Amino acid sequence: MKNEIRVLQFGIGVIGRGVTKVLAKKEGMKIVGAIDVAHVGKDLGEVAGFGRKLGVKISNDLNKVVKQGKPQVAIHTTSSSLKKVFPELERLIKSKVNVVSSCEELSYPHQKTPELAARLDGLAKKYGVTVLGTGVNPGFLMDAWPLFMSGVCTDVKEVTVSRVQDASARRIPFQEKIGAGRTKGEFQKLVKEGKIRHVGLPESVAMIAAGLGWKVDKIIEAIGPILYPKTVKSDYITVPPGLVAGVKQVGRGYVGGKARIILNFEASIGAGESYDSVSIKGTPNMEVVVKGGTHGDIATVAMLTNAVPRILEVPPGLKTMKDLIISSVPNKS
Repeated sequence: MKNEIRVLQFGIGVIGRGVTKVLAKKEGMKIVGAIDVAHVGKDLGEVAGFGRKLGVKISNDLNKVVKQGKPQVAIHTTSSSLKKVFPELERLIKSKVNVVSSCEELSYPHQKTPELAARLDGLAKKYGVTVLGTGVNPGFLMDAWPLFMSGVCTDVKEVTVSRVQDASARRIPFQEKIGAGRTKGEFQKLVKEGKIRHVGLPESVAMIAAGLGWKVDKIIEAIGPILYPKTVKSDYITVPPGLVAGVKQVGRGYVGGKARIILNFEASIGAGESYDSVSIKGTPNMEVVVKGGTHGDIATVAMLTNAVPRILEVPPGLKTMKDLIISSVPNKS
């Protein structure tokens, strides 16, 4: 195709490999380069398990890849920490490559790291590119989705979002990440070390508030263990009563002294039915439930690849999903 979008993959981990499998089948897009510290020199298709070679070799030399492939957009999938990935984003921006990133803290960095957000926005505008942080959560389920739903409300008073996942069928790294099989003491220690935590709740709270035109007084986040009175198990872990089956995390955004944004995240072995839900108190009231929940890895890959053509349509700068949707406008006070 004459107008194919030239895409660079930056990071070939679990999500990056998933991106390869989807991106290689998309009309109007062509993978022209791949950057990673591992598998250098190997064909991207083989490393990603695509089933055949793609003729794209993984490299650790960004300048060389940009010069040869002339990518328009990079799909960036390396870390959840904005501070950690900032140098990578800076290099891509200075190479005049638009960026779609899965970095959770980039989904809405204006509240937590406003200095870094301002630097990225300034750099992106200087070099004429767009930078977007997105994914399934944050990026859609607990922020963009409720904001888009609010677009059919003439007034919004409160937003509650819940994501409940039965981790029994998930990969062992995910089950370990939520603390399954740990004692309560071990769980609390890992929470303090930042090893058990869904990254992105404060960012999602801040995005919803900004999208609705609300000024947040404070954002509070709480993390605790989920325990069941009976034994629960997966193919990898058996959890007897008294041990941790998973994690419950709640983010609250206070506006005018009241918690008007409430985000509930739960993931555990033995949770039962998974689901995602959004409830809006307003005019009219709205409630939508996705039975069975949304598949995290598949949806993340979909959001990243589907965002590629979209960011080429918006002005340069640092953007968030809030900038790409219609949401409710606050009434006059």
